[in-house]
Order: sequence, then structure tokens, then C-alpha cells
Amino acid sequence: MARTAEPEARSTPTHPAHAATGAGASAARLEEAAAPADRGPASTPPRPPVGRKSASLAGWGNVAVPGREHRSEDLERVTRGASLTRGLGRSYGDSSLPASGDARVAGSVLADRILSFDSATGVLRAEAGFTLDDMNRLFLPRGWFTPVSPGTRFVTLGGMVASDVHGKNHHLRGTFGEHVRALRIGLADGAIVECTPTRHPDLFGATIGGMGLTGHILEVECVLERIPSPWILMESRRVGGIDDFMAGLEGAGETWPYTMGWMDCVSRGGTMGRGILMAGRWAEPAEAPADPPPELRKLAVPFMLPSWTINRHTARAFNEAYYRAHPARPRRRIVHPDKFFYPLDAIHAWNRVYGPRGFTQYQCVLPDERDAAGRGAPAREAAHAFMDALTRSGAASPLCVIKNCGEEGTGILSFPKRGISIAADFPVTDHTQALVDALNEIVIRHGGRIYLTKDTFTRPEHFRAMEPRLEQFDAVRRKWDPEGRLRSHQSVRLLGDRP
Repeated sequence: MARTAEPEARSTPTHPAHAATGAGASAARLEEAAAPADRGPASTPPRPPVGRKSASLAGWGNVAVPGREHRSEDLERVTRGASLTRGLGRSYGDSSLPASGDARVAGSVLADRILSFDSATGVLRAEAGFTLDDMNRLFLPRGWFTPVSPGTRFVTLGGMVASDVHGKNHHLRGTFGEHVRALRIGLADGAIVECTPTRHPDLFGATIGGMGLTGHILEVECVLERIPSPWILMESRRVGGIDDFMAGLEGAGETWPYTMGWMDCVSRGGTMGRGILMAGRWAEPAEAPADPPPELRKLAVPFMLPSWTINRHTARAFNEAYYRAHPARPRRRIVHPDKFFYPLDAIHAWNRVYGPRGFTQYQCVLPDERDAAGRGAPAREAAHAFMDALTRSGAASPLCVIKNCGEEGTGILSFPKRGISIAADFPVTDHTQALVDALNEIVIRHGGRIYLTKDTFTRPEHFRAMEPRLEQFDAVRRKWDPEGRLRSHQSVRLLGDRP
């Protein structure tokens, strides 16, 4: 909600600098870090300033670049002349980071007022800095919830639009952008426009999933959904391998609105892709406890752990323990919504477990091209190739999530399409670029794409190969920002924007 602080822009350096190294490698030689001669240089991930002290900014992956963030309750004013707006900085890669050290980045988190809410229709209008955490705190007890929720509640409305977030119910409800009715946007030249699906529809479509590159999102109007209770009825079971997982997700999606799974990304052979499949729905009043969900106790990682903390051996031990902790028989129970939607939010600063070099998350969607009659290529072959490369690489990933995706959204660069999404976290090492290269080549070969909100290491040629909609997006950017003032570290790396 609105702060009482004087609405002055403030320079707010955040996050210490963390070292990162990305070396190129071919897909066939994951164990080496030398880029082949017939390829361009490796993509340039964010790196900290060297040899001098300087303010820096980082995403959730703790890989930093020089820069400062200016915050104000007057978002319209503080965004004038800024090259980018960022919210809580929870995008894993460099999409919310400045293109250069002297580029001015605006922060939206102080502009967090609710402007209007219609209790009859669920239509909410709020400033872009209003967080999902505040939304849940205020509206969940009143029987309202966001129609689409990402895996963390520490995200702003503006960030939910810029990333066009998706959740466990994408197969039914699509992305968040499908539930946005209007946006108030500050353009690069300082003009303010209101856009909707019918008013400036090109700007509206490019802004949803546009990573903040089309304008500064100032206000968001969206539609919340009614829920019968603030509790979740959850069902979970062990899954023996990747084929069982894909069949289980497809079957669960026919009867459950929320589906997802945790996968073991270390095991190979017959148990490759084993894990825990979870499905849920909002509990009916007769099923739910009478009291509202209490505030959960939070844990914390108090300091940056050594870089060797997450390695193949600790990841294997964690994966084995997590898999065995679930009973062999399926479970059905009432759970706290935070435990279902945001399990990692229970651990403050959990990103510190990856150490000072930081980590990255690789997330892709592998398409299911079958038609209604079952003709066409399923995602099974792509999933096997992806999981084989990931488990063979030796990457230490204790966090790997698989989800079912429905039809493609209306955002020009919206990430999901019909198929399955796989997301895996792993620490940054000298071999990270090689692994990302190999996974990207598999994704390209099978017609998939990556999620820009998570990306740090993709090469520009790989992104162009997997994104046929890029030409349309670039045309809208040129129309509304002909001088190319709006840019990020990611857009410089992937799209060729000037630093």
C-alpha cells in the first residue's frame, strides 16, 4: 500500500557484486568450455565491476551489473528519461538490469496504491508497484485471488505483465496477460497512453510479455477470480520417470485446475525424470478449516554460502531424500495456499545457497503438436532429449519443475505454448554457457523456446532461431520508441540494442 515517504527519487544500490563467468562450448562437448571457431562469441552474461567499488544491481540469480535504481511514489515522474523500470528484481536473469552502468533505472515498488476495486466483478486497478504479496494479504481473506499466479508472491503487478507470468493452471487459464483489461504506460518520449486490447492493441500486445521494452508500466487493470475458500485441496503422488510424468500431467489436467511436478534432474536410466506430481484446487467451504490460513513461520539463509555448496553430490542427496520423503501411496490433504503456490518463499534469501557466483534457471517450453485426433508430434521425444542432455551434463540441479501448458497467449512474446514447460536451477560455473548452448539447440530442433524472465546465457542467434515473432515485436518497438531509448542488459545481449 502507499508509503508516507516524501515522493523523491532516491538512489538505492542493491546487492553486492558477484562474480560470474560464461565460457562458450559446443553442444556435443558439454565437458569443455571452449567455443568452436565457426560460432560467434559466447553470450555476455552480467558481470560485476572489477577493480573498483561501485553500486550494482542484480536479479534473483545474484549475477550483478553496475547500476543504480531510483525509486519514488511518483512513478510517472521517476520513469521520465529512465531506460527501464524494475519492480522487486525477482527475474532470475538480466531482464531487469540496466543496459550500462550509467543507464538510469526506475524502481516501481513505492508506487503501490490500489486505485479501484469492484467487488461485484473483481476488476482491480492498481499502480504497477502493487505486489502479489499485498494482493494476497488483502484479497485472499475476502474470497479473491489472482487468476494466474507465478511461483513467488514477491512480484509486482508491472512485473507480472512484463513477464506475462504463467502458473500451475496455464492449461486452463492461460497467462496473466489474458486477464489484463487495460494498461497505463509511460512512453520513451514522456507521453502517457492508456492501452487495451482494442485501443493501441499493438502496444498492448507487445507490452504483455515484452520485458519492459515497450514503455514504463504505470498502472494495471486486471480481473481477479472468486474462490470458495482460502485453502487448497492437494493431491500428490510419486512418479517413476519422464514418460509417467507426462502422462500423469495430461491426465491430472483433465480434472484438476492446478497441476505441476518436481523432477529429479540428476538420476539417469530408468528413473530419469522421476519425481512428485502435484495437483490441487480451491477447497470448498465444507472441506476447508473454519479459520483463515495463518501467517507461516519463515526460515532464512543468513549469509552467502560457498559456491561448492550445491554440487552433483549434494543435489543427488537432496533429490533422493525429497523423493523418498513422499509416501509410496498417493496423498490427499488440505494445505496452506502458500505451501502450494509459493513453497520457496518460506525461505528468505534462498538464492544465497548457490554461492557468490550466483545461479541461473533454464526454462523452456517443448511443444505438443498433436491435433484433436492425436495426429502430429507429441512432446515426449523432445522431453527425453532434453532430460538426457541435462542429466548427462553433470549440472547440479536440486530444483526442477515440470508443468503442462495450454494454448499460446495474446502477448507477442508471451512464453508458453501448448506442450510442457521444464525449468531447472543450477549454479553458475565455467561450463554453464556450454550447457545452455546444448539445451537451446535441443529446444530449437523441436520448435520450442525459452522464458526470457529466467534467461542469462542464451546467445542472440539461438534466440532468433527459436522466436519467429521477434520481427513483429521489433516493429512495434520501433513504432513507439523510434530512438531506442528503452533497453536492458538483456535486450543489449539478445536483441542488439545499444548499451
